[in-house]
Amino acid sequence: MRASSKNIALMAALGVILPGFGASLSFAQAAAQTAPRTTPQTAPQAAPRTTPQTTPSAAPQAAAKYRAPRTPDGRPNLSGIWQAINDADYDIQAHDAKPGPLVVLGAWGGIPPSVGVVEGGPLPYRPEALAKKKENEANALALDPVVKCFLPGVPRATYMGFPFQITQSAQYVAFTYGYDFASRAVKMGMKSQAPVDSWMGWSSGSWDGDTLVVDVTGQVEDTWFDRAGDYHSDELHVTERYTPMGPNSLLYEVTINDPKVYTRPWKMSMPLYRRLEKNVQLLDYNCVPFVEELMYGHLRKVQTPEEKAKEDSALPTAPSNGPARNLDEEP
Repeated sequence: MRASSKNIALMAALGVILPGFGASLSFAQAAAQTAPRTTPQTAPQAAPRTTPQTTPSAAPQAAAKYRAPRTPDGRPNLSGIWQAINDADYDIQAHDAKPGPLVVLGAWGGIPPSVGVVEGGPLPYRPEALAKKKENEANALALDPVVKCFLPGVPRATYMGFPFQITQSAQYVAFTYGYDFASRAVKMGMKSQAPVDSWMGWSSGSWDGDTLVVDVTGQVEDTWFDRAGDYHSDELHVTERYTPMGPNSLLYEVTINDPKVYTRPWKMSMPLYRRLEKNVQLLDYNCVPFVEELMYGHLRKVQTPEEKAKEDSALPTAPSNGPARNLDEEP
């Protein structure tokens, strides 16, 4: 997961950002920090290392300087089609590359490596909850609700790899997701509680300066955070923050609070990018037909060729000679 010195030197000339060294460091800067320094008088010394957890991100500072276009009511205009570009749906925590659950898929089903989107190290699971997480991961194909086309919940709907659209007014901010017709309406200033738990939860919004803050409660406990089995209970409370960083990017921050599963609240963050294709539009990914065989195939009536032939022979047919008649008519 660490870039080699050759790769760092090669890409330094391109001025590319190195994720593992923080958003504010280029490959050239990273190479200068990680390469051994030598002088005629002293032996080589390794430069200090930084990690994603300890290196401050430049995103909040960039967001603080940017002033987004305004809506008629003076709020930042977040409307548009957005998408996360990361591997968080595989696993929100840092992970190595590994094979997928189906050997026959080969590299098609492989899981790419990632530094993760969780801040502050591993998730603070309670011991009994960690055991369940490991069981989930070992049986993900059977247990992950998304495999069977159930709605992904919040925040997973944001980083599944599908685009989503934000439509904004003074009273509501609507989120429409490309996956399985998922959607939710954020009522600005709402104080009421969810009348019933649901897959996408109950969302109320407010503004903190230029940041849209969304409190999400009332989610069913069946949704997961990723394919790696990271999960929550029915006490999940999600706080989302959407902050404009530039004309085509948002900083997405999520705080998870679930005392049944975790010993403390924890946070993940990632950039969201505006889709800029000239003909961009949100298309439907209707996965229901894709899972009918998986979920209901065992209910299909199975017939032997002999049974099928016997059933076919009992169907009414037209006489072999003489004029054809309507089989619905009385003889």
